[in-house]
Amino acid sequence: MANKDIVIIGAGYAGVHAAKKLAKKYKKDDSVTITLIDRHSYHTMMTELHEVAAHRVEPDAIQFDLRKLFNRTKVNLVTDNVTKVDHDAKKVTTEHGEYAFDYLILGMGGEPNDFGTPGVGEHGFTLWSWEDAVKLREHIENIVAKAATVRDEATRRAMLRFTVCGSGFTGIEMVGELIEWKERLAKDNKLDAEEISLYVVEAAPTILNMLERKDADKAEKYLNKKGVKILKNSPIVEVKADEIVLKSGDTLATHTLIWTAGVRANSDTKDYGMETARAGRLKVNQYMESEEFENVYVIGDLAYFEEEPGKPTPQIVEAAEQTGTTAAKNIIAAMSGGEKVAYEGKYHGTMVSIGARYGVANLMGVSLSGWFANFMKHMVNLYYFMGIFSGYYMVQYIRHEFFETKDKRNIFRDFLTRHGNVLWSLPLRVFVGGFWLIEAGSKIWGKETFESAISSWSTVPNLFKGLGEGSWLVGDTVRLPFEWLQTTTSGASEAASTTEWSTPILSKMPGIFEWFMKIVLPTPDMAIFMQKMMVFIELAIGLAILGGLFTWLANAASAGFLVMFTLSAMLGWDKVWALPASIALMNGSGRTFGLDYWVIPFLQQKLGHWWYGKERSIYQDK
Repeated sequence: MANKDIVIIGAGYAGVHAAKKLAKKYKKDDSVTITLIDRHSYHTMMTELHEVAAHRVEPDAIQFDLRKLFNRTKVNLVTDNVTKVDHDAKKVTTEHGEYAFDYLILGMGGEPNDFGTPGVGEHGFTLWSWEDAVKLREHIENIVAKAATVRDEATRRAMLRFTVCGSGFTGIEMVGELIEWKERLAKDNKLDAEEISLYVVEAAPTILNMLERKDADKAEKYLNKKGVKILKNSPIVEVKADEIVLKSGDTLATHTLIWTAGVRANSDTKDYGMETARAGRLKVNQYMESEEFENVYVIGDLAYFEEEPGKPTPQIVEAAEQTGTTAAKNIIAAMSGGEKVAYEGKYHGTMVSIGARYGVANLMGVSLSGWFANFMKHMVNLYYFMGIFSGYYMVQYIRHEFFETKDKRNIFRDFLTRHGNVLWSLPLRVFVGGFWLIEAGSKIWGKETFESAISSWSTVPNLFKGLGEGSWLVGDTVRLPFEWLQTTTSGASEAASTTEWSTPILSKMPGIFEWFMKIVLPTPDMAIFMQKMMVFIELAIGLAILGGLFTWLANAASAGFLVMFTLSAMLGWDKVWALPASIALMNGSGRTFGLDYWVIPFLQQKLGHWWYGKERSIYQDK
């Protein structure tokens, strides 16, 4: 077979899938070259732009390095702007080079469509690229900070009114993120969160028209519950710097208009000499082939193919992936003389996340809402990484979405995340808590009675039959193996001879510590009182660590007691592990599946308000 050059323009969902499919097929065929050209060196997860724009995840969370995606493949990556496609010469020209092709795939996607509405370009914000998301995020943070210093109420409220034009996937997901972000924005800028208002402006009489009506109604009900104002039948006819004008003639004062009302084909393709259809999309046949040029394929949002009369392929990720795969299969068929494969869209449903914790979805005819809908969206995203063979970015997605979010902005709230995630310390917390409960139990019931009772499940009820002879809570026997206490009474001597201690780490107490202990425990009576107190302290430490309550204090006490036992020549090597374990658990480990998850924030808020008073905005200072 003669050498063949395949050039793919655009590293979106469709382009990446096509490149992966072709690279796998021709992995060992040196006669085939595959070149992927994009103006960026990264692939953007477009479905998560709203998360960056509303500061749920950091910008790099949705930016996937093409070098990592195509490492160890034969795909040649070119980061450059395409300036011309010459179909006669079969050549793609970029700002810095030229690339001959035998087969060409166009997958540059779409761009926002403002439908000629005056002022959108000058005063509106779009959400169709990584750069758009970062720009919008910075604007929102800056405008809120500035509004916090403005004393004129009307101006301040206009600055804090965020308006989304369009109620499709992007618009509703964006406003959903703003619902959750506004609490943090308000707190950081000493504002009342109620002053931040959210609007959705829609030209149609209903919202989320790509969903079943019952699913869309659930979403609308949730938005209303969260205080979002929805203006339906309200086309925007002009966007100004500080207000928008509706077709009715009404105006809405706002300094932030997020335009998500439509998509059109990438304008770079207007000079490619190809027939266009609705919104500038390029017409293709059922094989994703151009109708004018041989061996030219169009995929993703750029392609216009009517699956049914008047119903083109939807501009969604599944369609992008499947059109990319169809084009790749047909190039393989053309090169090998095989039979071409017609496009057959297989869509598993639609889903919209309204913030991190609520969503609506329809998957294969099954309606979902709330937590589970968003869980399924994460599953779909993880499946996407399997489709592009990227275990690395699958792990990164899990890290960004579940372990590094703040303010409970994921489906598991903050149970899985707190700065340097403490979930992994949970087993250690259970182990150390159990260690102290066993220590306390052996002293409460006596070592022999307790160990016998917990030797099997069937003997546990023996604990309710009473305390054993070795209990530290009964009698007046000194259980501590200190010489100055043991020689004082015959009872103490007898206890010393019957108490079993592990071989201690230290053979004897350091002199200065012995001097200190003689001050603390000068007499048998004091020793008996302290050893009974020790039982309850050990029990409290164990319960606190196990339940995740005040875990910093509980583990500090745990470490302190273990240091004391070591210096007292009472701690053996078999238990020394609990000392570094206790120190390790002083990292807020109770914030994951522990009572500290609720108790610490509550106390911080109440004590902060009591000591400092409630924070107030700069404009409230007199």
